[in-house]
Amino acid sequence: MLRWTVIFLVIAIIAAIFGFGNIAAGATDIARILFFIFIILFILSLIKGRF
Repeated sequence: MLRWTVIFLVIAIIAAIFGFGNIAAGATDIARILFFIFIILFILSLIKGRF
């Protein structure tokens, strides 16, 4: 999942360089959502692994 976050972040950066504002904003939002989902799942797996 972290890989997808990086992919969308790279897409957002490339789109911003070429001036596609709406595509860059959408890719940034997707990357941010995937990152937070990754963090939540990572924390849950750490908690579950201890018990």
